[in-house]
Amino acid sequence: MGGATLAAALAPSGLNILILERGEHLLPGQNDRDDDAIFAKGHYRPDEIWLNGQNEPFNPGNYYYTGGNSRFYGAVLIRYRQEDFSPITHMGGQTPGWPISYQELETFYSQAEHLYKVRGQIGEDPSEPPHSKAYLYDPVPDEPDIADLRTRLSSIGLNPSSLPLGVDLDRWLARAPTPWDGFPDTNGGKMDAHSIGLTMALKHDNVSLLTKAKVKRLLTGKDNHISALELESGERLQAPTIVLAAGAVQSAALLLASANEQNPNGLGNSSDQVGRNFMNHNCSAVMALHPFRRNCSIYQKTLMVNDYYRTGGPNGEPLGNIQMLGKISGTILQATSGLPRPIANWIAAHSVDIYAMSEDLPHPDSRVSLQNGQLKLDWKRSNWDAHLALVEKIKGKLKQAGYPIVLSKPFDRRTPSHQCGTARMGNDPRSSVTDPMCRSHDHPNLFIVDASVLPTSAAVNPALTIAALAIRTADFMEKTIAVH
Repeated sequence: MGGATLAAALAPSGLNILILERGEHLLPGQNDRDDDAIFAKGHYRPDEIWLNGQNEPFNPGNYYYTGGNSRFYGAVLIRYRQEDFSPITHMGGQTPGWPISYQELETFYSQAEHLYKVRGQIGEDPSEPPHSKAYLYDPVPDEPDIADLRTRLSSIGLNPSSLPLGVDLDRWLARAPTPWDGFPDTNGGKMDAHSIGLTMALKHDNVSLLTKAKVKRLLTGKDNHISALELESGERLQAPTIVLAAGAVQSAALLLASANEQNPNGLGNSSDQVGRNFMNHNCSAVMALHPFRRNCSIYQKTLMVNDYYRTGGPNGEPLGNIQMLGKISGTILQATSGLPRPIANWIAAHSVDIYAMSEDLPHPDSRVSLQNGQLKLDWKRSNWDAHLALVEKIKGKLKQAGYPIVLSKPFDRRTPSHQCGTARMGNDPRSSVTDPMCRSHDHPNLFIVDASVLPTSAAVNPALTIAALAIRTADFMEKTIAVH
């Protein structure tokens, strides 16, 4: 979302832009709407092994295609809440706040919403921050069984609201009647970094794309500017300005792998903060069932509840966001739970499927590092008590709303959920990696425009915030960089 959005925003400036993608184009095929191929067989997962904090190998849920992880995302394009930019006391500790305010980012949020054709409705959600511009499109409609859920939640005093989504519903369903959450976008039905950002950028003659171009390291000159980058093929490329947008894990790994005599701890790392403060949302799937009511929804991912976003803890601490999952099938449930297929099919047919998400707090020992050249992700999960409290809150409310059976299961740690924080922005070069414009403190011609710069994870999907920051950085670059 960061790199493609920045390219789209910068393209009209006349700057010559080369986009490097380590993967390839994601083309339509027999597996792109096959839940067994995607969720059980891991058809699209990378042929890549990382180490966890216990030095155990695992296959991560990162994707390397044009558009990156957004090709598989749930298309939720929601703003951080206004309070998220300030220090907040949580059950698990306190967040540090941001070096910029919500107001400084608001106009870029609006631009990102319009660029990605977000469908939403202002005024339903009590936690909604101020908007200077309305959504251009109405919300994606609730299916009948989800409209019934919305009514039930409203009847017990909650405030369900429409989930802001980047989806062309008719186009998505025209290929196959499936959810979009976790399914790859191969027909432009989702407004993602490929179908919007990259496509918009490549309409300009001054923008080009090179696939299968994995960057091995960045090189510096005597003035500590980035002088060139080296591909795994051995080819070296030069440009006056470099933008890194490989995602919070891979951007940090690349900076660390680029260590040299002048920068022995890695590039951009005079603060020793590169790779640190990794955050990954605390998430659980919650399934609410009534044995005599079937859920006939196809996609279901259209509403959210933020009644516990600002408060709900024992001393009023925030708990997090509740939103719909894409409809779980028996195949998906069996693959993730190991249940026998007949039981998995029955549960899936009778369940509404909900995603409970709580904030993970930054911690310097939660980090990305390299161990003998291999990527190591040591995630120190935090604020878990708040997440457990959120799950218990929503389970109780779902039972009150008429679902006698409510099940929950935390998400697998192997799949990074909204990874962020490994090159955080800040005003002080001693404690941050980039300045508030996403420019490296150490290397004046290096910008980082992905989730790694986020100082906090908040408790909502980060895609729109990444896009808004990228547009803000593009605006700054256009004003300060000469046309080359």
